Amino acid sequence: MLEKSLSTNSDVIIFDLEDSVPPAPASKQAARDRLEGFLRERSQLLQPERVAIRLNRHGTPFFSEDISLALRYPQIRTLVLPKIHSQGDLDEVSQFVNLHWKSNSRADTAPLDIVASVESAKAMFNLGAISSWTSECGLYGGRLSALLFAAEDYCADTGIIRTPSRRELLYTRSKVAITAKAFGLQAIDMVDFNIVSNASTSHTFHERRELGFTGKQAIHPAQVDTIHSTFVPTEKEILRAARILHNMEKAHASNRGAIGLSLEGGGQEMIDAPMIKQAGNVIRIAKQAGLTIPDIKE
Repeated sequence: MLEKSLSTNSDVIIFDLEDSVPPAPASKQAARDRLEGFLRERSQLLQPERVAIRLNRHGTPFFSEDISLALRYPQIRTLVLPKIHSQGDLDEVSQFVNLHWKSNSRADTAPLDIVASVESAKAMFNLGAISSWTSECGLYGGRLSALLFAAEDYCADTGIIRTPSRRELLYTRSKVAITAKAFGLQAIDMVDFNIVSNASTSHTFHERRELGFTGKQAIHPAQVDTIHSTFVPTEKEILRAARILHNMEKAHASNRGAIGLSLEGGGQEMIDAPMIKQAGNVIRIAKQAGLTIPDIKE
């Protein structure tokens, strides 16, 4: 599996030392040893911005060894922290990061990115405080970059029953996405256990973007292409955005603050300042994804 990670086209590869490894100490150590060997042998093939490691929760007997491993290798730029329930949890992890960073004398100076995994009712209650966290250790304590929603753990903690509709998680997921945006963080949605890339799966992935998520977790390489295609604007959305920006530029030149945009089925849609911002976001994301932006002439 470690070798296969080199060929995946996902934005980030997460090497998991937590739930995918049996809880026995020998199993945890064996997983660390395999990962360390891989990192040592394949270091030239790994892009640091694409490498993350999911640690065992702080407070477990495995955490210290996990983070020591992570900080020995500059290829690892992101730590995924499970079961973050409060700012205090992040403070504890940050102190470990600071301590081990100094003891391992890392030469790089860019702070580590921290992804906080939301997995409990307590985490949801403290979500605003978690999202506003900054390290008291400064540069070497890490910086919070994203919230990640772990649906299965959350349901286990709260007693919520998972259904195919996901309606029971709509409030929770919306709150995670909105809170992340309020604090300038990435919002990463839950995994889907259906690894077959079909129309149904594509629909559920589109739902993530509609809720405001910036990405989602994949548990199988077969999901990656579908995720990529559903987290970028469609051709229709890009065309509409380009038309809005073009027509509003003309309107502003004529001292007008709003326009009517012709709809496909007839009629007009009123366009004003907030919709300009939305259109700008669509074009920005499309450009980042390397998509074609139509040249509007009329």
